[in-house]
Order: sequence, then C-alpha cells, then structure tokens
Amino acid sequence: MRPPSSSAQQARQVLADRLRELRLDAGLTARELAARAGWERTKVSKIEHAARPPSPDAIRVWCQVCGAEGQAPDLIASLRAAEGMWVEWRRMERTGLRRAQEARLPLYERTRQFRAYSCWMLPGLIQTEGYTRALLRAIQQRRGLSDDVEEAVTVRMARHRVLHSGGRTAAFVLEESVLRNGFGGPEVMAGQLAWLTEITTWPSVSLGIIRATLDRGPAGPAEDFWIFGNEQVAVELVSGHLTITQPREIAMYAQRFARLAEIAVYGARARELIATVTSAE
Repeated sequence: MRPPSSSAQQARQVLADRLRELRLDAGLTARELAARAGWERTKVSKIEHAARPPSPDAIRVWCQVCGAEGQAPDLIASLRAAEGMWVEWRRMERTGLRRAQEARLPLYERTRQFRAYSCWMLPGLIQTEGYTRALLRAIQQRRGLSDDVEEAVTVRMARHRVLHSGGRTAAFVLEESVLRNGFGGPEVMAGQLAWLTEITTWPSVSLGIIRATLDRGPAGPAEDFWIFGNEQVAVELVSGHLTITQPREIAMYAQRFARLAEIAVYGARARELIATVTSAE
C-alpha cells in the first residue's frame, strides 16, 4: 500500500532519484544494472519511479554494482526514514503499548509549541490517568496486544510534565462530541471533565471547544491531528500513524487548525459547555 501522504511519497521519490543518479554516474542502463544484479529487468525501473520501494539488500547490491558501496548506509537510512512516515498500528505496537509511548517522548520533549485538534477522543496531554487507562485498555483488547497497559499509562502520565515546563505553549481544539465520547464509565468521565474545566484556567494552555451545530461553514471536522512546532504533523488514522514533514502540508494543517480555532469557545463559555455535558451525564 502506498503511504497516504505526499510527504512519504516524496521521500521515496528522493531516494529513487538518488539511486538513479548512481546508475547514470556508473554509465549503466537500467537493463545492464538489472542483469548484473541478477534481477528481473523491470525491477530497476519500478524502483527508480518509486513504484516499488527497494529493500536494504537491494540498495546494497545497487551500490555495489555501481561502484558506490560507501553510499549504501546513508541510502538505507533514507529508506527507513521514508518508511517511518507511515506506520501501521500493528507494526508500531508490536512490542507493546509502553514502547510505543516511549518512542514518542523525545518529540514531546523538544517541542515548544503544541497544537492539537480532536473530533473523537481527548489528546493525551490533557487526559486524566483514569481516562488514559480506559483508552489504552480498549486499544490493547481491540488489537490483541500484550498486556502492558499499566506501564504504558505510567509513561503517558510522565509525558504530561512538558505542559508545566517553562517556555512551552499548547493549544487544544476539541469537538463537543469529544466530551460525550465516554471512556471508563461515568466516574472516570466526571473526573476528566472536571480536569478539563481546570485546564481552561491555565495561562500557557488554550482549550477551545467547538459547539455542535448544523452549519459550520468552511470549518468542517477533520481527522485527529497534532502539530509539533513547525517540525511535523502527526495524524492518527484507523489503520496507522502518519507523520508529515513536508512544509507545504504542515502549513495546510496549521491553516485548518487556525480555522477550527476561530469557531471554538474558550474560557467561561467553554466551562459552561463542559458543565452542560457534566450535568447530562
């Protein structure tokens, strides 16, 4: 399956172009390279057009045939970076939920500005422990993962410290439906909604809620996404995790976030909306 992002595809094409340059520098045709490598003749063309990603072994053979063995490690690193832009959940979580949580920690620690939009569940940085536990338990059971939920909860909670570190800001925009999508039962949700009310008073955190309405104009709902500074965007899809690093695409998500933020309510009005949901529980 081709990664659902031009960032991922562009990274694959850059790698393909570099391999093609090595072939041309070696004075080889695609047919000659394939013959010397012992491949079918169409393999080289598919790799150079980014229609088929090369394996690490194929890159090593390619470089050897072209007399550029020293470039193989760097090209293999580029391959792995491109593959890492789109990761299926089963691959990301194959060693458990704790490891998946730990892998994300360095990104959070180096980010100074967080922006997150959610239409179905609360962003991790503003989840209570009970909400996180219920959510990760549901994921563990749904995907048939090993049971390291408690360890994963501990890692997720430790990540919250970045919100209290100096010089960081965070902006969260939630659909009203997120407040009503329960995890963990009434008691857990009551505690979570109370925590959100508290967060609306934090000076370094902006928490906006988009009221349910019949006419939102151009600010339609989107998939859940995070913007980490100007470095990258993370999008959580049903089948996997998408990392976007292309500046043009990052700008598109930033623009969408700004538009969604414009129609959200904040402060006292957000607290009123949370209280309405709380009283209805």
